[in-house]
Amino acid sequence: MNKDQVKGVAEKAKGKINEAAGKMTKNPAREMKGDAQQAMGQARKEMGDEREQAKDLAKDRAKHTH
Repeated sequence: MNKDQVKGVAEKAKGKINEAAGKMTKNPAREMKGDAQQAMGQARKEMGDEREQAKDLAKDRAKHTH
């Protein structure tokens, strides 16, 4: 797991908390902030997933060329 994956998951968690807090306090701005944080967290996690895949692919190719 790389840092983008970890930070993405953390951002998604913060977003869920903000979304829930916004719903409980009837604060639509905070709810929207939570939704946005979740989307950004998901995007960052996916970017990390892609980097991890690329790293694994490079390792596999290096094994097969030697």
